[in-house]
Amino acid sequence: MSHSDATFLQAIPRIGDAAADFTAATIHGELTFCEYNRGHWLIFFAHLADFTPVCITELIEFARNKHYFEAKNTKLIGVSIDTVHAHLAWVQNVKQNSEVLLDFPIIANLDQQVALRYGLLHPGESAVAAVRAVFIVDPKGIVRALIYYPLNVRRNIDEVKRVLTALQTADEYGVALPVNWTEGVKVIVPPPKTLAEIGQHDDKGYERTDFYLLKKDLN
Repeated sequence: MSHSDATFLQAIPRIGDAAADFTAATIHGELTFCEYNRGHWLIFFAHLADFTPVCITELIEFARNKHYFEAKNTKLIGVSIDTVHAHLAWVQNVKQNSEVLLDFPIIANLDQQVALRYGLLHPGESAVAAVRAVFIVDPKGIVRALIYYPLNVRRNIDEVKRVLTALQTADEYGVALPVNWTEGVKVIVPPPKTLAEIGQHDDKGYERTDFYLLKKDLN
C-alpha cells in the first residue's frame, strides 16, 4: 500500500464514535484494545518514534503521573510506528537515563494498521511517522475527546489530566464545565429546555449570571 493509499483509507475518529478495536503486539505482549479498555477509561496516545527528544519528555511525564491516572480508573497505552524490540530498547534507555520506567503498554505498529484506524498519518507532517495524538476513551469504549499536535510541539500532560477529570465530572454530576475549569471550580448547571423550567433553581443559592447561565459548587 502506498502512502497516498494509506492516507485515503485512514479515518480520524469522531467524538461519540466507538473506538476502533484491534489486536497488536506491545511491550507487555499481545493486546486487544477492547479487552484492555473494558471497565476503564483509556488515555491512548501516539508518539513520533522511539529515541526522539520531544517524545521522551512526553512519555516520562505520562509515566510520572501513573498514580494520578490509576486513581481516576484510567489506563495508559502508547503507539508509534516502531518494532517491539525498538520499544524495549528505548524503555531500558529511558530508565537508565531518567530512572523512570515506562511500564504501560506501547504498541508496535510497523505495518501502520493502528495508525490508519486512528488517523495518525498526516503526510503534511510526515508520511512515515504518527503525529502526536491523544484519545480519551470511556469505559464503554466510546471516544470522548481527541487532541492532535504537530510533531515539533509537545503535549501538555496537565491538560490531558484536566480534560479526563472534566469528562468524568460531567458524567458523574450531569453538569457542564466552564472555560479554564479545574477541580474545585464551580460547574455549570444545565440550562432550562422549556419555559416551565426557567427559574426552577432560583431558590438553590446558585451563582446566577442569567436564566441560562447558573453555576454551583460540587462540594
